[in-house]
Amino acid sequence: MDNAQITEILKNALELDEVYVNGDGSHFNVIAVGKIFEEITLRVKQQQYLYGPLMPFIADNSIHAVNFKIYTPDVWQRERKLMGM
Repeated sequence: MDNAQITEILKNALELDEVYVNGDGSHFNVIAVGKIFEEITLRVKQQQYLYGPLMPFIADNSIHAVNFKIYTPDVWQRERKLMGM
């Protein structure tokens, strides 16, 4: 599994404004940005939302580990400036 595949899966399945994926083939870091996270405020619910479309790939060991950083669009704009993006 590669970064582009995970990006495509998440973009196609979920209401996200932006998705950034970085990984090594089995361990991935995902930045997910979406207005939906203004409504889904509990961290565990946000993660469940993102894990949903990835579960088949976790179950078959195509993905071993995934780490999420989750942002609303407003918070992401501030974070991008801090990161120099």
